[in-house]
Amino acid sequence: MAAGFGSSSYYDRRFRQSPALIRARRPYLFKNAMVGTVAAAFALGVYAYTINVIGQDEFEDVKVPDAPSQPAKK
Repeated sequence: MAAGFGSSSYYDRRFRQSPALIRARRPYLFKNAMVGTVAAAFALGVYAYTINVIGQDEFEDVKVPDAPSQPAKK
């Protein structure tokens, strides 16, 4: 058992949240949900932008080498 978790008054014997823990977390619930939503939206926006920009690259400036010459057969 983790240190301090067994004697915590915020969880019962079945590791469910007590009413005291629910009351203590209530003021932060909306703000935490909003911060999580904004962070997830930012990450998804960066991902979508990156995929969109990379998808437009035609790689015309990349020089493709010629096929390697075959060794002479004996």
